Amino acid sequence: MPGWTGGPVDERAADMTFRQGGSLDTSGVSGGGRGGRGGRRGMAVGGGVGGLAVVLVALFLGVDPGLLGLDQGDSGRGQTSDSAQRFQAHIDQCDLDQANTDTICRIVATTESLEDVWNTQLPDQAGMRWVQPHTTIFTGDVDTACGAASSDVGPFYCPADQDVYIDPAFFDEVLVGRLGGSPAGAAQMYVVAHEFGHHLQTMLGDIRRSQQDPQGASSGAVRVELQADCYAGLWAHYATSTPGPDGGEPLLESLTPRDVDAIIQTAEAIGDDHIQRSGGARVDPDSWTHGSSEMRRQWFLTGYDQGSVEACDTFGARV
Repeated sequence: MPGWTGGPVDERAADMTFRQGGSLDTSGVSGGGRGGRGGRRGMAVGGGVGGLAVVLVALFLGVDPGLLGLDQGDSGRGQTSDSAQRFQAHIDQCDLDQANTDTICRIVATTESLEDVWNTQLPDQAGMRWVQPHTTIFTGDVDTACGAASSDVGPFYCPADQDVYIDPAFFDEVLVGRLGGSPAGAAQMYVVAHEFGHHLQTMLGDIRRSQQDPQGASSGAVRVELQADCYAGLWAHYATSTPGPDGGEPLLESLTPRDVDAIIQTAEAIGDDHIQRSGGARVDPDSWTHGSSEMRRQWFLTGYDQGSVEACDTFGARV
């Protein structure tokens, strides 16, 4: 397992690589919104809360939407059947070759790599069988069991329908363009892995802690987000060594220290303090919901270095 070296990221070299010449199972990813299952409603995590009433980058709550130049209120960009069909057609033709160059196919491949890792690690480490969440790729507006959302909220996870929702335009327009995250593929994969971490928290019963104590530097909300970062690091720890479907070669062929640097750059860019400071607001730890840049960096590296679910106990740790 490569160690983290630190230092500036060479974007040309920072590119986690999927093995060449393989197919992908795209059945767990779809284009467009699906209505909420069973009429349930609940919080969205990683994540808007309270039915997604706050229009904000979902990964990075705690600041005024205006600080990031995001629209407030109804975006007016409905999710059309045409766009859903276009996304679905794109998803259906994805393979591992395209996953190295195409954002949508990279999302699809990352979900399959996450499934491989958690199918192996969760039974071994927690005595539980992994249940893969669904992933929806959308643009405009989407209906979920946690309420209606628009692309302005960024990637999020809804526990009520166990679905990860991602607008692929978020990566370039917001993560890189507004927040200063890395444009490397590794950074996009980290975001997907973080949202899958929220699904694991749903399975383990920890997700509810986010709303029981929703704000502050050591709040339950922050601890939930930091744990999801740790679980993303755990995935990265095993991703290049876990066999692929049917015991084949791992889907992810390489993960270099430069890739980890790209993830760290992104984790730091989405810290509450960085977002508040870059938006011209004062840094206010009492308003944090996701943790500081240093906290997010630390907990991703904890999962990456130790590869242990037990090591990701943010609730028992001093944060």
